[in-house]
Amino acid sequence: MWIKKKDKVIILRGKEKGKRGEVLKLAGLEKFVISKLNMVKRHQKTRGQEVGGIIEKESPIHQSKLMLVCPRCDAPTRAIIHFLSGGQKTRKCRECSEIIE
Repeated sequence: MWIKKKDKVIILRGKEKGKRGEVLKLAGLEKFVISKLNMVKRHQKTRGQEVGGIIEKESPIHQSKLMLVCPRCDAPTRAIIHFLSGGQKTRKCRECSEIIE
């Protein structure tokens, strides 16, 4: 799994196809929540200070429907494993060979 928190991704399939966003959090083993994409409406009960009613929130998307976007060349890419001189693993763009942090 080469997608991490705060990465820019593009959605490949579904109703949000072609849209780009930032990964907010990991939701489960292979699902991610993307900022302001895949919005759903949920009925929420009032509890303490929380407001009840119909709220909109982001729903998780499976990793197979996402592709990492290189910050340098701004193109969707499949990251490759690259080892630094100290033996540390990093991700590298296939298009421009830039290390993705």
